[in-house]
Amino acid sequence: MAISSTLTTTLQSAVSAGTLLESSAANIRALLAENPSPLVESSITELLERGAWSELNDRFFKTLSFGTGGLRGRTIGKIVTAAEEGVPQALGRPEHPCVGTNAMNDFNISRATRGLVNYLHDWFRQSDLPGKPRIAIAHDSRHFSRHFAELAARVASENGADVVLFSAPRSTPELSFAVRFTRASAGIVITASHNPPHDNGYKVYFNDGAQVIEPHASGIIRCVNSLTTDRYTPLPADRQGSVETVDKAIDAPYLDRLNTLLLDRTLAGSDLKIVYTAIHGTGGVLIPTALRQLGFTVEEVKAQADFDGRFPTVKSPNPENAEALTLAIDLAGQQGADLVIATDPDCDRMGVAVRDRDGRLTLLSGNQIGSLMAWYRATRLIGQGILTPENRSRAVIIKTFVTTDLQKAIASRLGLQCVETLTGFKYIGEKLTKYEHAIPEALRANYRDLPEEETRKLRLEHSTYYVFGGEESYGYSGADFTRDKDANGAAIMFAEVAAYAKARGITLDVLLDELYAEFGYYAERGASLTFEGAEGAAKIQRLAASFAAEPPKTYDGTAITKVTNFATETILDSEGDEIPKEAMLIMELADGRRMAIRPSGTEPKIKLYLFARRDVPESGITPAMKEETAASLERLWQEYQRDVENRLA
Repeated sequence: MAISSTLTTTLQSAVSAGTLLESSAANIRALLAENPSPLVESSITELLERGAWSELNDRFFKTLSFGTGGLRGRTIGKIVTAAEEGVPQALGRPEHPCVGTNAMNDFNISRATRGLVNYLHDWFRQSDLPGKPRIAIAHDSRHFSRHFAELAARVASENGADVVLFSAPRSTPELSFAVRFTRASAGIVITASHNPPHDNGYKVYFNDGAQVIEPHASGIIRCVNSLTTDRYTPLPADRQGSVETVDKAIDAPYLDRLNTLLLDRTLAGSDLKIVYTAIHGTGGVLIPTALRQLGFTVEEVKAQADFDGRFPTVKSPNPENAEALTLAIDLAGQQGADLVIATDPDCDRMGVAVRDRDGRLTLLSGNQIGSLMAWYRATRLIGQGILTPENRSRAVIIKTFVTTDLQKAIASRLGLQCVETLTGFKYIGEKLTKYEHAIPEALRANYRDLPEEETRKLRLEHSTYYVFGGEESYGYSGADFTRDKDANGAAIMFAEVAAYAKARGITLDVLLDELYAEFGYYAERGASLTFEGAEGAAKIQRLAASFAAEPPKTYDGTAITKVTNFATETILDSEGDEIPKEAMLIMELADGRRMAIRPSGTEPKIKLYLFARRDVPESGITPAMKEETAASLERLWQEYQRDVENRLA
């Protein structure tokens, strides 16, 4: 459309006055010129007339970048325009997504899907593959998730890809499984995980079922970024793809695989009582069924069982936050339950509350949850004779650099490998694909169809067997039939650990202290500072650059003896593979404490990870030792905040 002289003058005046960024004005002009619609024009005009410069900058200061994991951003603006509000929808949702180049909306969903399909066509041609690309698509319960999933399916099929589309909300890990099960070329899941209700996202997986990594990531990004409009001409009907709707055809085989995660079936029939909440997300589709099929007693939080993108019963649908588990803990108190399990909206993260030695329900950290599962699975596999002195070196626990070193200590003491990766389960998925491909080709021709016992045998004989993997941010997995963190599987695995402890007549906090007595006391603390919008993004970049250029010399009166810069240094993991470059610093203090600083890849945050370790005397760990260690990490956090204020001043 031709942009009116009045609008042009208004934009230029705002730029001259410093209230509107030049990049925002340029993106507004480009969107109006290339993608005209009454919704776009009316929304921009309303915001200009209101002088909503901060809102305009947040929506337009950049084009939502398609990163290595996909897209994530606001789908509902801080200000909802009259055109966006439109006809009232269920659950208070606006009729239309947020207008803006830096927003999750039809423009960016269409553009991303076309770029992905274009890359797949190029990959098929270069690899001389027959037929059409196939894409599996799933979505969570968020606002606009179904709309975006159907839009992506239509765009993909009209551009020549076959589509397998779930009929209703399903979890992210089930999408990963579906990619492998259907032999899809790629996968898309519409989700923003545990972000606030106003956000949504678009995650891309490749044919191994893991999130895309190099070289595919850069190739897809180039194809997406080459597109400046969401307009296209559909291919002729005979060249378009099909759209197949699925649900139980994927649910059933996925459930069968989940059941194999239980290592000791005698524990499932124990008197362990579990309360589960899906926090209005996708976990409720399969977790209660899976646990009950295995013999566990489960009570669901009915007020949080329905899909609801508002997440109205919590401040944040994040299971690492105590507040999100309030209703479940209340129900567990009424029922006398031993364990509370909670999962986030797309069911890739799991948090728990456990009944402690004093009878109280207390939360465990992601590091503690993962360490208990890693230890239990490794020792149980050893006890069952599956892992032997001869093959243990072929078994591995995988963790990220910012996950507790307790898991490294467990692996070392038990004779297993421990491999560390960058944050992001795609890197764990990359390792699983590497281990699969290390099996001789003739033996892995039908790898995805083989029972778990047979794939385990192949990996132990010819490659590396994955015992457990996890991130401190409440993501875990215990098998390679999915290539992403899986709260469906984690619920089963942790229920077994809880049943094991109860069968021994101890609580999980006592079991955790037993681990500390054997391996040392490891304490961690995670914290973050949030900087939203265009201004916030600039602050995060400034801070990351400042810490990299001038890392502190001391913190808490203790010398910082070593700084590792993952953005500039060449770092090899324990298998000799080079770690990709990432904006992360790890600083080691003279007293053994460590700090890691990195910008979040999915949220407007700069994250801080703090670590400490202490030897445990023969008399055992004491509350005073835990309190002293926690206080030492608190001092680091306080000094870090003061340092950030000074660097931004």
